Amino acid sequence: MSVRHWGQGAEQAVLLHCTLAHGGAWAGVARHLSDRLSMIAPDLLAHGAGPEADRNRDFHDQASEGAMRHFPDVPVHLIGHSFGATLALRLAMEAHARVRSLTLIEPVLFCAADGPGRAAHDAHFAPLATAMTEGDLDEAARIFLGLWGTEAFDDLPAAQQRYITDRIWIPEATEPALVHDGVRLLPRLRALTLPTLLLEGTRSPPVIAEINARLAADLPRAARARIEGASHMAPITHPEAVASKIRHFLTTL
Repeated sequence: MSVRHWGQGAEQAVLLHCTLAHGGAWAGVARHLSDRLSMIAPDLLAHGAGPEADRNRDFHDQASEGAMRHFPDVPVHLIGHSFGATLALRLAMEAHARVRSLTLIEPVLFCAADGPGRAAHDAHFAPLATAMTEGDLDEAARIFLGLWGTEAFDDLPAAQQRYITDRIWIPEATEPALVHDGVRLLPRLRALTLPTLLLEGTRSPPVIAEINARLAADLPRAARARIEGASHMAPITHPEAVASKIRHFLTTL
């Protein structure tokens, strides 16, 4: 299954998942919004049953092109988490007329942060590049999940470990867009006039608050909200709370 569908609501929504997940990660959130929205959650590039990536092309370019193919013919509420949130932001900029509202949950647009949270993030991830260079994919996965996951790599079932190590090259492939802003998202923020909700967990890595602070300052119609007790994987660990924030946001439109 490469695309999941939930809900019977009158309004359409597209949900874009985080790195190393798949569209099914939205099941909990979707359950709590099924009366309000009809939702589409595709497996993104190189994830789940999604399309394979061309390693000679920019990953963010390919992922955004692939996600756009799942948009229905009517304007949608666009909801993204982590890497998926950066895709949602880009698609809202490039297909403004096809988006009604934008919800960005923990967007990992690292180029938007320049404080101590960003410095701590970079220090944490420096060994990941070494592990990748040495071909130690298990160690690279441990480092990645140590900051962004809900469970330690060594506690996961073997099949899930293999799924992650098969894709642990993806974080590095996103760096041109997310670290260096190669797709030029930051200069376009002030021109994006869609109503936007920025969500973050109260226990998330500090770099997320720095990113959302920058986005809130530059996006003309942005509102910020926090999920109490949640960290980066709030759509999975706190689906009801995430859905409640989205529902409230949609009532304000």
